[in-house]
Amino acid sequence: MRNTMIFGEVLESADRLSLKVQETMIDVWRRRIIENEHQRAKLIKEIQECKECKCKLTTPSELKGNLSREK
Repeated sequence: MRNTMIFGEVLESADRLSLKVQETMIDVWRRRIIENEHQRAKLIKEIQECKECKCKLTTPSELKGNLSREK
């Protein structure tokens, strides 16, 4: 129930913003949604690979080395 009240408050607050700011807000939300969808698709793919045993087994030291190279 609290989420519904918060959602209503957000909508009311957005109504008080200028049209330009509302459009910017929509653009930001669209980008976030797209980013979340990409992240979700990536996780689904990784989970599927693990289920199919396509994951490469690694040791902690190998993992550390991989992380060091990414920096």
